[in-house]
Amino acid sequence: MNIGIANDLPLAVEALRRALARRTEHRVLWVAEDGEQAVDFCIAQPPDVVLMDLIMPKLDGVEATRRIMARAPCAILVVTSSVGANASRVYEAMGAGALDAVDTPTLAGGNDAGEAAHALLEKLDQIGYQLANRLMPAAAPDAGRARGASTPWLIAIGASAGGPTALAAVLGSLPADFAAPIVIVQHVDKAFAQGMAEWLDGQSPLPVRIAHDGIRPRAGEALLAATNDHLLLTRGGSLRYTREPVETPYRPSVDVFFQSVVDHWDGEAAGVLLTGMGRDGALGLKAMRAKGYETIAQDEATSAVYGMPKAAAALGAARRILALERIAGELVGLVHR
Repeated sequence: MNIGIANDLPLAVEALRRALARRTEHRVLWVAEDGEQAVDFCIAQPPDVVLMDLIMPKLDGVEATRRIMARAPCAILVVTSSVGANASRVYEAMGAGALDAVDTPTLAGGNDAGEAAHALLEKLDQIGYQLANRLMPAAAPDAGRARGASTPWLIAIGASAGGPTALAAVLGSLPADFAAPIVIVQHVDKAFAQGMAEWLDGQSPLPVRIAHDGIRPRAGEALLAATNDHLLLTRGGSLRYTREPVETPYRPSVDVFFQSVVDHWDGEAAGVLLTGMGRDGALGLKAMRAKGYETIAQDEATSAVYGMPKAAAALGAARRILALERIAGELVGLVHR
């Protein structure tokens, strides 16, 4: 892949170059010394991926990400000295459209440097898969399903790049007495899932918690998938994590969770697919619609990255394609009707 590096620290740039040199398929296209330069370079020489530092002159990594996604959209991986120490900025960058985050490799020898380089290359492998699988085939009608007036609801939400901000907007607009459980699968590394749950909890009148193995979704609470394994709804109504299918590059996978809802939820359900790169969630949303569940995809105008919802629209998986600010109201109308 052609890779742009946005980082003003020469030692960090050299560490990134050395990590990338471990793979012949990666080539450094340019190096930007500040956020403003990174935006200009993305317009003039679009890379496949930008390795984006958070703290830079002129424009920081969050604002640079926001401007790149508006003017020259491409895949952005936040690379920072410590993901954990910069969690709030990481969430901001992901809300602006960054796909993921990883610690910056170091020039020091030993196992730590090798592990950091491996983690970076692994993230690039995942992004490469997403870039290669953006589009979906066309379309299929839904079969419909008999509905019971008093059956309980479940809201299943999937998101990726741009997801933190979109999730905050949806959850923040729901009432504190929202009468359905919510389960969220956001493409986020387990290293900062707990911090994201805490951050979302502060944006929402509903409590937002980590989904622990064996927990049961409860009305008026949002649960966030929090490991690099897939989250499943079981036949008994509890949640559990599984490594299968191991070949799925999106971890946790929205498709896997949506399909488990189709297989095991006996009440009413709504699937919501928000902003994100790639196609994860589109097939699962299509399966939900085929069963007669309500299905919603975020529209292009309000998506930071119009990949996953676009794939769902191409499949005919979404009954409704809505602007972000309308999604919470739609869910309230469904659940409280």
